[in-house]
Amino acid sequence: MIGRRPHLVLAGGGTGGHLFPGIAVAQALRDRWPQIRLTFVGCGKPFEQEQVDRAGFDYFCVSSAPSPQKLRDLPAFCWKNLSGYRAARRFLKKEHVDLVIGLGGYVAFPTARAAVSLRRKLVLLEQNAIPGRVTRLLSRHADLVGTAFEETRHFLASRTPVLRTGTPVRQALFEARPDELPRAERILLILGGSGGARALNETVPKALYRIRDRLAGWKLVHQTGPSDRPSTESLYAKLGLSARVESFLEMGPILRQTDLIVCRAGGSTLAELASFGVPAVLLPYPFAADNHQRRNAEYFARSAGAVLVDQRDSGDRLEFDLAREIENLVADPLRRERLSYLMKNQGRPEAARHVAQRVVELLERPDLVPRHDRTEPPWRRAS
Repeated sequence: MIGRRPHLVLAGGGTGGHLFPGIAVAQALRDRWPQIRLTFVGCGKPFEQEQVDRAGFDYFCVSSAPSPQKLRDLPAFCWKNLSGYRAARRFLKKEHVDLVIGLGGYVAFPTARAAVSLRRKLVLLEQNAIPGRVTRLLSRHADLVGTAFEETRHFLASRTPVLRTGTPVRQALFEARPDELPRAERILLILGGSGGARALNETVPKALYRIRDRLAGWKLVHQTGPSDRPSTESLYAKLGLSARVESFLEMGPILRQTDLIVCRAGGSTLAELASFGVPAVLLPYPFAADNHQRRNAEYFARSAGAVLVDQRDSGDRLEFDLAREIENLVADPLRRERLSYLMKNQGRPEAARHVAQRVVELLERPDLVPRHDRTEPPWRRAS
């Protein structure tokens, strides 16, 4: 064990899909090792800072930028990430950081890269079946890559120490009290993630209008993201549908009661649905890098019985395809029950504790050989 108080950094965020697994791991580490110091490093988005503050952890901001779509944006991209890398490197040295956990996404890159340059221990978490660019770039330097899908290892360097841990889910979700919604009603939740999803916000209400006669006894709850709430509320009113519309929802209370969900197919969202066994109609984000949400959704459609509606395949018929699939599930409680059972079989509620255990092992093993000499995960090597 390190003689002084260990300091760990969790790098990444931007969206709940990357941030919330990090909070889950941080809480598991704090429970296991109360004297540990934990700091989140992000890009300064108010959402990030608010969620980290609510969870009771320190926060440090460094600049970062996603890959540019246009050549003229390349200089700004390089400058922001270089500045972020330098700031992260200074922070890791000054604050005596022992290990960095990269949470995925471009926000994680400057700090994770700084950890590699300083030869700090590095753990990467990957929530999606097809790993993101940051994971692929840095995985060969990592002490551990924790994945949600077994197939992810096929996209990484052969010597990468990979362990299928599952996607960490916050313990608070399991402890949260249900919302005060009348249980005489079944709940249909429309969820686009912490940032919302415009296609869902514009299309799902229209699809529901087409099957409105089937929705007697159902309560509609729709998370829109911060920008689309007024327009979505207006659309429901125009269609004559009663719906509870919110910019953001705490998932624990609502998922406990949800009977059916329509949502994107991000890895963290799917992990939360599996933890509660929520039947799902999955509408993958069509512009996700490497179409990774489609691969996530395909896996759950095969193994958990979730229903996949592909926006690219449906095209102008998206509204009709969604209406058909939602109607089929609304009308068939036995099928929903079967899907719930299959979905829950995919849950890994111990994932956060599993990752925390591996992180503690890495800090307790100062004798580990340098990364470039490593041929197998450290916990498999004889003492």
